[in-house]
Amino acid sequence: MTSERSYDVVLLGATGFAGELTAEYLAGAVPPGCRWALAGRNENKLADVRKRLSERNPACADLPLLHADSTDEASLRKLAESTRVLITTVGPYVQYGEPLVAACAAAGTDYVDLTGEPEFVDRMYLRHHETAVRNGARIVHACGFDSIPYDLGVYHTVRQLPAERPVTITGQVRTNASFSGGTYASVLTALSRPRQMADAAKQRRRVETRPENRRIHTPLGSPRRDHGSGMWLAPMPTLDPRIVARSAAALPEYGPDFTYRQYAAVKRLPVLVGGIAGLGALGLLAQIPPARRALATVRAPGTGPAEQDRAKSWFSVRFTGEAGGQQVQTEFAGGDPGYDETAKMLAESALCLAFDDLPSTAGQVTAATAMGSALLERLRTAGLTIRTLP
Repeated sequence: MTSERSYDVVLLGATGFAGELTAEYLAGAVPPGCRWALAGRNENKLADVRKRLSERNPACADLPLLHADSTDEASLRKLAESTRVLITTVGPYVQYGEPLVAACAAAGTDYVDLTGEPEFVDRMYLRHHETAVRNGARIVHACGFDSIPYDLGVYHTVRQLPAERPVTITGQVRTNASFSGGTYASVLTALSRPRQMADAAKQRRRVETRPENRRIHTPLGSPRRDHGSGMWLAPMPTLDPRIVARSAAALPEYGPDFTYRQYAAVKRLPVLVGGIAGLGALGLLAQIPPARRALATVRAPGTGPAEQDRAKSWFSVRFTGEAGGQQVQTEFAGGDPGYDETAKMLAESALCLAFDDLPSTAGQVTAATAMGSALLERLRTAGLTIRTLP
């Protein structure tokens, strides 16, 4: 039984850039009596992380260090069986993530990660969702900037609108943030596998149950100017709208006919054009093995923006929702999105699964489906802005 396990929460990947930030957040956020541990393949590096944590919080001096290696399935099974909730920051997930998902699904262990990789999420659904359902595990992908602000931002927006009416929501994303080597590696991996990504999505559509008598749409849209805000908008073909769609399919309060569009918003047209062109060029070069290898050296995994740079970073996602002739505007916003706030979102997601009174769910589920209002309140308390605009 999960109540008999040694730990409430274990973090795998604490020696990486995002992982250490998550460990730092947990060190200050775990409730009294929480049994938590760090896991990884290099005990010396884990000990260094623990030492830095203990300088911030002396209670971390005796934090358990557990051996686990993403290439050693036996160690991952042992790890999954030792804890109630397992956090992983080890990516790219399509390369390293599946053995841990399999171990958690088999052990009935709740799981959260930072992935923004659609192929990985779809393949994990196809291969491990049913096992997780049988064993009561909640597999919750994308619990960082991918895709908490969008998933919970839409969830909050829907709750401000009339019930049982068709709902249309548009999200506009703005940020000035930089990215780490790990994020860059995940993006490059995804861009190099368009055929595999499309194949995984197609297979999932064949088997996934759709809600009866309800329609869910996430059209891509096209670049345009929003005359209300004056911003230039570019559609975002990311994992986020897919996560929102799965929450909408699982939760009847999203209405009988739900539509969501998501855009990156910038002030100047040249920035929009340059961003689209740059991403397109990166996607083409990622198809060529020598070019992909060269691109992979641009940013090394385990590196990321310095603390003083992250302190200047911010993000804002503004949602416009319409239903039953009423319109509402909401915002989900915070500081550095990819690292400081992502560590916060990931850690609070794990603590929410471990300690909060939540709906009964199992299998691959979204944050909104599994945690909903409880996680919203946790993130507000932790300092993120989630509000309805006047």
